[in-house]
Amino acid sequence: MKVKGLRWFIIGLIFLATVINYIDRSALAIMWGSSDQPDSISGSLGLTKSDYGLILNIFMVFYALGQLFSGKLFDKVGTRIGYVISIGVWGLSSFLHSTVRGLVGLTIFRSTLGLSEAGNWPGGVKSNAEWFPIKERAFAQGLFNAGASIGSVIAPPFIATLFVAYGWRTTFMIIGSFGLLWIIPWLLVNKSGPKTHPWITKEEQKHIIEGQSKADQEATSETKGLSLKQILSHKESWAIVMGRFFLEPIWWLFVGWMPLYLADVYGFDVKEVGMFAWVPYVGAALGSIAGGLFSGKIITKTNSIDKGRKYTILIGGIIMFLGLVATVLFGDSPERFVAIVFFVLFGFQFAIGNVQTLPSDLFSGKSVGSLAGLAGMVGVFSVILMNFLVPIIQEKFSYTPIFVAIAAAVPLGLGAIYYFAREIKSVE
Repeated sequence: MKVKGLRWFIIGLIFLATVINYIDRSALAIMWGSSDQPDSISGSLGLTKSDYGLILNIFMVFYALGQLFSGKLFDKVGTRIGYVISIGVWGLSSFLHSTVRGLVGLTIFRSTLGLSEAGNWPGGVKSNAEWFPIKERAFAQGLFNAGASIGSVIAPPFIATLFVAYGWRTTFMIIGSFGLLWIIPWLLVNKSGPKTHPWITKEEQKHIIEGQSKADQEATSETKGLSLKQILSHKESWAIVMGRFFLEPIWWLFVGWMPLYLADVYGFDVKEVGMFAWVPYVGAALGSIAGGLFSGKIITKTNSIDKGRKYTILIGGIIMFLGLVATVLFGDSPERFVAIVFFVLFGFQFAIGNVQTLPSDLFSGKSVGSLAGLAGMVGVFSVILMNFLVPIIQEKFSYTPIFVAIAAAVPLGLGAIYYFAREIKSVE
């Protein structure tokens, strides 16, 4: 049996895994509520906003460690088994949230959730490097990243509906089951890579392999990846590491804190958060696709990976920066704030898909997941720092200094990419 466009079925399954990933990770924030709402997580377990900040940071610490660990794991066992391990553990962890009785139980299962969910990102980058020619990778990464956005669109109303109907414990049981069920079609479809897959057509196989770098074409299962020390000896690697350090908090500020911001500033309950919080992620989904298409067209037109990636990252950065400034100047109502964040997240995803594609532009084979995982870990550590500071700054001042700080991080992130990667091309 031959399947036309097999690579799109592979990325489609990874897109679905990413949707599930964001439904699972968003559930806690959406159902957290406040202490005076007895049916919410915080109300029923007697937990505070400080407890939420602690849980969020514990999740992020293990998520950071998971980025580095899973990057090496995917390079060692491959994307097929790597995803089975990753999504199997996170689906079970999400399900077991339903059994907790307090802060300790939540921290345990948020830890295993963060450790395993992290694998989705280096795994996705590595899979795209295997299954797509260079000019299509940013679009494939955009589809992959759109899963995060669509998951964030679906999660607020979907989880709020389940919460109202069944309560938070049953909701965790339902959403935790999705990842475990996903493993079945993944094992059926992703039998091996494009060089040996029994279902791939000769035309698609040729299209993929001829569109990859020489190092990608020559890589085999026996090819050894570089050590992290060797990877970081190339200055271009620091463009990805530092770029993600400065840019990553922008996404996570809204993922982790927007539901609480809407509750604190506008007095929203869980149901109202579900009605509003999904809107900005429509912008993020559109940005993911648009950024991939735009860079692909630039690369095709100019035959330059460097121009395709950098032009797209620059445009996304400008949109992000202007949007973050606008949150301070014009975000004085829930409708305006949500509309502005729509454009912030559009700009973020327009750019970040190309930033995340850079490991496969610079390296090949078993080095791609390692660099993607390292950069992801460094980016998450900057998010951990932000999560530590947000409740302190918000309580002492307001959310305004937080928006100003992450707006300032945008030119720093773009500057790092332009400075360290003077030309984006294979260093091998």
